[in-house]
Amino acid sequence: MAVNRSAHPPTSSAAPSLAATPTVTSVSPTSGSTAGGTAVTVTGTGFTGATAVRFGATHAASFTVNSATQITATSPVGNGTVQVTVTTPSGTSNQFVTYTYVTAPVPSLTSVSPNSGPAAGGTVVTLSGSGFSGATAVQFGGVPASFTVNSSTQITATAPAGSGTVQVTVTTPGGTSSGVPFTYVSAPVPVLTSVSPNSGPAAGGTTVTLTGTGLATATAVRFGVTSATSFTVVSDTQITAVAPPGTGTVQITVTTPGGTSNGVSYTYVGAPTLTAISPNQGSTAGGNTVSLTGTNLSGATAVTFGGTPATSVTVVSANQITAVVPAAVAGPVDVTVTTPGGTSTLPKSYFYVGAPVLVAVTPLSGPLSGGNTVTLTGTHLVEATAVRFGAAPATTFTVVSDSQITAVVPAGVAGPVGVTVTTVGGTSSPVSYIYLAAPDITSLAPPQGPTSGGTTITLTGSNFAQTTTVLFGGAPTGFTVVSDTHLVADVLAGPAGPVNVTVTAPGGTSTPAIYTRVASPGI
Repeated sequence: MAVNRSAHPPTSSAAPSLAATPTVTSVSPTSGSTAGGTAVTVTGTGFTGATAVRFGATHAASFTVNSATQITATSPVGNGTVQVTVTTPSGTSNQFVTYTYVTAPVPSLTSVSPNSGPAAGGTVVTLSGSGFSGATAVQFGGVPASFTVNSSTQITATAPAGSGTVQVTVTTPGGTSSGVPFTYVSAPVPVLTSVSPNSGPAAGGTTVTLTGTGLATATAVRFGVTSATSFTVVSDTQITAVAPPGTGTVQITVTTPGGTSNGVSYTYVGAPTLTAISPNQGSTAGGNTVSLTGTNLSGATAVTFGGTPATSVTVVSANQITAVVPAAVAGPVDVTVTTPGGTSTLPKSYFYVGAPVLVAVTPLSGPLSGGNTVTLTGTHLVEATAVRFGAAPATTFTVVSDSQITAVVPAGVAGPVGVTVTTVGGTSSPVSYIYLAAPDITSLAPPQGPTSGGTTITLTGSNFAQTTTVLFGGAPTGFTVVSDTHLVADVLAGPAGPVNVTVTAPGGTSTPAIYTRVASPGI
């Protein structure tokens, strides 16, 4: 239990205590006014039953034993630097712990802002003047207020509850200032319900609209503890304010003579930074989705490609956005992202690629089994990612240049198919390629002849229209294509006996038909 002692305690006839002699280890504060009256906390040991606290040879004006290790004492009048001692029935401390008397100027209070607030108190008031260093008290009409000494010329204090007009004073070791009036008013406390937008760049400068009630007589708008760069009262329910610089999430408040409102959250957002885009090229038709990476991308409000807005934007995280690319003409463009924190641009970071154009395929046809190599010619082919014959991908393909590709034809069915080339710029219009069945010989007429040759035979079958070669016993012979089902071939001289006759066309080589050379009688 705390024990309060007068400055001059009565003498005691109690038997000497066997307790340890008290020790003093520190005092706080270590200095005060020569006029005395400073509350000093004395720390040490063995303080139980203390009978005296002295500043030099002078008794403290009063003291209270808080515990065996702490005493609160009021400094007496004095000057210079003196030793502080504590006396108990066990003796007097002898540690050289000092307290210095200083001649401090009397503080001067020149203004309070705001100079009014609600009777319930709670108004944050800025006190301006001089000589505030070491302030020990701020009072509103004699009622203590909580306060913070910002500098020797400024104090921030929170008004206690009160009524009417009272005098605000500041007390320091040098004395108490003259009073400056503060008026308690019965106006309603303002209420904030929303702020729009609720975020902006750390550099400030964003104009926000505050909505609520009781705002008509606003005297201050603060973002955290920082005053708005400027504000305009639009009506009793609306204020526009320009955000000052700041960081993080702060509470916006409005102060009127009725008090300070509740806070609404406002977030300072770091400026975005774009570092990469993937993929970084696509068709002039747009429509593909790209991923943008960087920092401070949360809350992104727009992504543009060369100034054209993305079709849609999705914020995945603070480090990633996905966007659907708009259409544009071929070439590189800047990509820009906009957030409440500002904008960031990656110059010429996305390339619109023109769609490929196919003009020819050589040769124009081939066998059903595929495997033959064709040459594709056109423009914008160098970025080719696929070559297709109808829906079937080429077995392999090689980009020779921006105007030429060679491709190995896959197997197919008889008839024409469209050949296309696909790049990041899109898919070309098709050019025709025809899958041809191999020629088929069903009969020879006549099926035999003299060994001397010099005659002709008629081949009946199918797929003869594009015949390139007729072999007679392995040797090429002359021929005439009559129709897709008939051709006439020259019979070559040769030894008696059967020989194979084959027809070759772009679709392949026929199964051999047998022609028999017959020796003349008597030979």
